[in-house]
Amino acid sequence: MLRERLTQIRQTTRHRGPVLYWMSRDQRVEDNWALLYAQEMAIADKSPLAVLFCLVPAFLDATTRQYRFMLEGLRALSVRLDKLGIPFFLLRGEPAQLLPRFIAEKRIAICITDFDPLRIKRQWKDDVLAGTDTAFVEIDAHNIVPCRFVSQRQEYGAYTLRKKISPLLPRFLDEFPPTVRHPFEWSGTTPLVPWDDILHPVATDAGTGNQGPAPGESAARKNLRTFLDTGLAFYDTSRNNPILDGQSHLSAYLHFGHLSAQRVAMEVMRHHLPWPSKAPFLEQLIVRRELADNFCYYNPSYDSFTGFPEWARKTLDEHRQDTRWYLYSGNQLASAETHDGLWNAAQQEMVKTGRMHGYMRMYWAKKILEWTESPEAAMEIAIHLNNTYELDGRDPNGYAGIAWSIGGVHDRPWKERSIFGKIRFMSYNGCRSKFSVNTYIEKVRLL
Repeated sequence: MLRERLTQIRQTTRHRGPVLYWMSRDQRVEDNWALLYAQEMAIADKSPLAVLFCLVPAFLDATTRQYRFMLEGLRALSVRLDKLGIPFFLLRGEPAQLLPRFIAEKRIAICITDFDPLRIKRQWKDDVLAGTDTAFVEIDAHNIVPCRFVSQRQEYGAYTLRKKISPLLPRFLDEFPPTVRHPFEWSGTTPLVPWDDILHPVATDAGTGNQGPAPGESAARKNLRTFLDTGLAFYDTSRNNPILDGQSHLSAYLHFGHLSAQRVAMEVMRHHLPWPSKAPFLEQLIVRRELADNFCYYNPSYDSFTGFPEWARKTLDEHRQDTRWYLYSGNQLASAETHDGLWNAAQQEMVKTGRMHGYMRMYWAKKILEWTESPEAAMEIAIHLNNTYELDGRDPNGYAGIAWSIGGVHDRPWKERSIFGKIRFMSYNGCRSKFSVNTYIEKVRLL
């Protein structure tokens, strides 16, 4: 494994003992640099290896839909690990209370964990570190080029990150070695996880529908193969039309780590299609996706007004008192009770299926800015709705996308207008010029 993927969080004189992989963001066995490094360390030390997942009772507005998707993926993962001789532990509660105790009881020699730019995940890590003196290593197995390595500051936009990331791709698109059956057995018992009744106490249902993709690594790979076979050729011409099924449908798998972005990129690059047919998808998968991680890691206010660029804060401040012809509460927006049938359909699509077409996500967020009392209220409501209903919510892509729509992050000033100031504007008529609005509304109605 390239050592640039590794960050030594705490280096200590290590005693002999098991290696632990505290899995969080990258919930997969295959193509997982963190698991591969943990096994490499364990084999070198002739030590057992275990994987642990800490299930918190509440996480950033997540509901039963997201917990079910995650837990069913983890159940399949635990079976695969068992076949490799690697025990899987699922602890229920806060990491700061559970991890140090587990590390002490099992005499863990070193803990490997995932990189995550979100504030809450970084706080979990700090709290766990405060409760133990064990060596800790963090591996960025989510980004193709590690977030900390590709840039040491917040990037202004996609074009600035693209210049840094593109020359590094040939080196970081290296092939994954296989995860092998672990040769050193775990001593002691591994408690059985009560998968069938573990879901009930961990989340409340927000009235979401049950539609959505099948979870887990196998389903993720199957969906990737379907996209490569039938979707990639039409991606560039259809991806911005909500009527067409032109998107990859891989975002939930990438969010939960059921699928490696590096694996997706390598499979797309190997595809027989000419480069112009592949480049638009790779731009979204690599540059735009890793730009979101960069934004959340280097901007501590990624989810608030203060995280917007100076020009955006200034222009929004200047238009705070502008007349809002429509004002809606968070509950009205959640229930799709606006005057705009197109916006209502986008919200209903998200509630019913756990996803919203990417083009509609931009329109959806910008209208929340237009129909709420302030940019701060718009951010709060948009983030809450996205995190509650989207399978891939609670993700850097979601925070960056909302900040782009409402606060001009990774964008530039546009023509000045009421409420928006110089923030890029989107309108119903603009959407109508690009696709049949009525067809989209009817499509969502029939879901």
